[in-house]
Amino acid sequence: MIPQVFKETIDLGDGREITIETGKLAKQAHGSVVVQSGKCMLLCTVVSNYKQSDVDFLPLTVDYREKFAAAGRYPGGFFKREARPSDGEVLTMRLVDRVLRPLFPKDYHAETQVMIQLMSHDDDVMPDAMAGLAASAAIQLSDFPFECAISEARVGRVNGEFVINPTRTQLAESDIDMMIGASADSVMMVEGEMDEISEEEMTEAIKFAHEAIKVQCEAQVKLAEAFGKKETREYAAEREDEDLAKKVHDMAYDKVYAIAQAGSAKHERSQAFSDIKDEIIATFSEEEQEDFGSLISKYYYKAEKAAIRDLTLNEGLRLDGRKTTDIRPIWCEVDYLPSVHGSSIFTRGETQALATVTLGTSRDANMIDMPSYEGEERFYLHYNFPPFSTGEARPIRGTSRREVGHGNLAQRALKGMVPEDCPYTVRVVSEVLESNGSSSMATVCAGTMAMMDAGVQMKKPVSGIAMGLISDAESGKYAVLSDILGDEDHLGDMDFKVTGTADGITACQMDIKVKGLSYEILVNALKQARDGRLHILEKLTDTISQPNEDVKSYAPKMVSVRIPNEYIGAMIGPGGKVIQELQKETGTTIVINEDPVTEEGIIEILGTGQEGIDAVLAKIDSVTFKPQVGSVYEVKVIKMLDFGAVVEYTEAPGNEVLLHVSELAWERTENVSDVVKLGDIIDVKYFGIDKRTRKEKVSRKALLEKPEGYKERAPREDKPRGDRNRDRNRSGDRDRNKSRD
Repeated sequence: MIPQVFKETIDLGDGREITIETGKLAKQAHGSVVVQSGKCMLLCTVVSNYKQSDVDFLPLTVDYREKFAAAGRYPGGFFKREARPSDGEVLTMRLVDRVLRPLFPKDYHAETQVMIQLMSHDDDVMPDAMAGLAASAAIQLSDFPFECAISEARVGRVNGEFVINPTRTQLAESDIDMMIGASADSVMMVEGEMDEISEEEMTEAIKFAHEAIKVQCEAQVKLAEAFGKKETREYAAEREDEDLAKKVHDMAYDKVYAIAQAGSAKHERSQAFSDIKDEIIATFSEEEQEDFGSLISKYYYKAEKAAIRDLTLNEGLRLDGRKTTDIRPIWCEVDYLPSVHGSSIFTRGETQALATVTLGTSRDANMIDMPSYEGEERFYLHYNFPPFSTGEARPIRGTSRREVGHGNLAQRALKGMVPEDCPYTVRVVSEVLESNGSSSMATVCAGTMAMMDAGVQMKKPVSGIAMGLISDAESGKYAVLSDILGDEDHLGDMDFKVTGTADGITACQMDIKVKGLSYEILVNALKQARDGRLHILEKLTDTISQPNEDVKSYAPKMVSVRIPNEYIGAMIGPGGKVIQELQKETGTTIVINEDPVTEEGIIEILGTGQEGIDAVLAKIDSVTFKPQVGSVYEVKVIKMLDFGAVVEYTEAPGNEVLLHVSELAWERTENVSDVVKLGDIIDVKYFGIDKRTRKEKVSRKALLEKPEGYKERAPREDKPRGDRNRDRNRSGDRDRNKSRD
């Protein structure tokens, strides 16, 4: 039976289209769509169990995978099978999850899976920009309790013009790379990197993307209607008790308000809140506690959130006693670790990051091997968030998705300030040692100082700040919070992180939890973030005002040299013999690559000792040395022969040439040692390739004044001494025979 296929087309406005279709593949899933643009095809399936889980949260899994077959490639490594997700896939999962999760009901706890896979790749289409569209479209075809259609779109700006879902080529020319997630009514998520743009420019880019997302949401609704919109499933909702909620609120609100108003430290405040909660629970009998279960705790946290929000909106005060625009105390230090290439500590309030920098060659670049992109990163950042940073003990199970996401944000914030001509591969590692609010922004600040300490010639220093928003729709009041605490991260209507230089924004990450946030509030929040960012930047530059002029004495120095392609083989030697011996002799690391455009050889020399680097440079000069016809060169006599002397160019040791006996002097020379001796330094003139001998010719006599009345003689043959003696003997015999006759 031929399946009935339903399809909707989205016009991107520049000749490109995106189609979403259903009815052909994966029909046992609760919803499935194929999203296609060009030759790029994504299959998305969604399934949600009909039984509620026992957990008190939504167990939602978003899984995005790129199949190597989609690009006609094999997976790398020994096992030819896709394994754990790459960092790029994890980042796409996080982008989709952040938009989908808030749109499920808070009391919906059924195990839910959204699986997106790249089935066919197109070099001109970046598939991650369509993952959010695919996920939402599949959910619209299901019976899930889901608020409304959403989509995600990438926006770039090329030559001043905004572009939706730009190609990788266009993105390379763009000064903006932002992913925006939104419904038809509200922007919900923003993440990206920029080339020092203003707050107004960022807002305009968001508006542009939102208009395109509205069209994509409309297409999903049309597809669901054509396919047959399913009735939303019924599920066992969480128990609610309004009387209990009011009772707990009345018992907790004033006490929480008073503690929040006191402005205490994190652990002291947490303990006080915990004591209030325990007191309230203790007022209920054992039977009531068993009956109400977790409802008492749930309603307590609601009352706590309401009290803290009201304190900020009514009095402009925050949990730690700061006003809304205040930044926590900051102290910084550089060059803390004695043996790393660069290090720094950044501490802001109860958040602390220790950053290290390691310098290497192109061989140390981070290789990216995905079906949708192959390449390398010469600057990359790794972020580690150990459990002790929050005073907890929990299992450590490898790098978490959170660590990948936070590290990527910090990397995007800094990478634009690493100069294009930086000879090193630069790896930054951030160890979060304390955390109470935005360790990712502390990582940006620590990373900036550590790179400057390492001697990386950053274009400009970068700082970052985490912001929050609390608003009340009824009264119209709102408060933008600078440098938010960990507790404030959860109780606000928007949290966003902004990084930048003194001249503009370099990266951002924004999650908006309130519907219909006005662009006016957004611009005001971004401007307040700029003030805070500049305040933090001043603290950084007070600690280290500019990058160190050179790397540390124990850090490797990098020298990069270009040589003509024909000399690459001579530098490497047979089986790598020349380069291996040179590295051993000089104590350096030598990497030779070929420029794909000019085909020149690029030699990277990494070493801690200047003497070793100089020795490698001398060897390169020697290998690539090419004397010019008519030029005069200083040479050293390194070998004596009967028919001349072997000389070595002093400016290119190892480059040898024969100085023939006939070119030593104008007078006839019987013995080479009569004119030059081993070790002599003399000047010679270079004549190029001799037509008669087809060998390189140099001459000493060409630099001497020709004697008066000099007559040219027939050139002398290069014969061994024994042959010349026999010739002389034969000549003498002929002369004696003639005299007898």
